[in-house]
Amino acid sequence: MLSACLAGNSLAAAPAPALKSGVFSPPRAAPEIALRGTDGSQFSLAKYRRKVVVLEFGYTACADVCPVSLAMLAQAKKQLGADGARLQVVFVTVDPARDSPAHLKRYMGAFDPSFIGITGTAAEMAAVQKAYGITVTKKMVEGAGGAYTMHHSSYLYFIDRQGMLRALMPFGRPAAEVVHDVKLLLKQ
Repeated sequence: MLSACLAGNSLAAAPAPALKSGVFSPPRAAPEIALRGTDGSQFSLAKYRRKVVVLEFGYTACADVCPVSLAMLAQAKKQLGADGARLQVVFVTVDPARDSPAHLKRYMGAFDPSFIGITGTAAEMAAVQKAYGITVTKKMVEGAGGAYTMHHSSYLYFIDRQGMLRALMPFGRPAAEVVHDVKLLLKQ
């Protein structure tokens, strides 16, 4: 009889809240990124170890996915209030030919001045894309005189304050889910 009463006890420990994103289980060290920031300095994830980092791969000429995702991240940062200062958004270009450091800086500033854009040579970009499992395909626009688009994987990568790759969120998720996951990662 006592065991039946204990089984229904609502005071039992509740499971820890889960991330809304797809979880890397077990978490793994985030691959280092050897690229340059918009100021020309060497970028290093290690510099942001006390923050949650959200990586997005994209390009500034993207007409749909990238600006929507960056606007959502800016909204999430605002919703975090004071905790927004402990979130670092990093935009890794997949189009280094068009995304110069100066152009990336202007583009990122349109969303949030704290957002960082990073770039590198084609070989450096290919190494980072491989390390994160990003697929990128350059597609020529027919009849547009050499114009092209970049088809690429559209995920947000969540890196915790210890530099561990923790979660992967597909495009189209709401800001509230980013806020939820960042808050959980800040507590760990």
